[in-house]
Amino acid sequence: MSILFLLTLLFPVHAQDNNDVPVPYSLQDRDRIMRTEVKMEALEETMTVKFDSQQRQLDDLKTLFYWGFGILITLFVFMMGYLIWDRRTALKPALEKSASAEEKIKNLLNALREYSRKDSGLAEILRSHGLL
Repeated sequence: MSILFLLTLLFPVHAQDNNDVPVPYSLQDRDRIMRTEVKMEALEETMTVKFDSQQRQLDDLKTLFYWGFGILITLFVFMMGYLIWDRRTALKPALEKSASAEEKIKNLLNALREYSRKDSGLAEILRSHGLL
């Protein structure tokens, strides 16, 4: 047993020999990976800046649409108000003319009825039309 102990001390036994295991990548591969990571970080920063710029443009466009629709709705409301006001303004003279025409017709009928009391032919004509 002691001889075995001495042999293990004098001749160390390695569980795994590192010289037989291949290295998964070389120093050139490591440098290439580092350069790729730097490029990816720069690309990520560039993309972030571009996405922020596009988001800002979309926000500006949305604000423009809000203003545009607000102005259009305001114009529609104004036009409806103007249309209602104009109808009432244009209708007023027509109603006045209609009222004066009705009054003239009433006066004319009264005059014809009075004259029909003297003229029996006119009275017959007015009766046939239902005006007497």
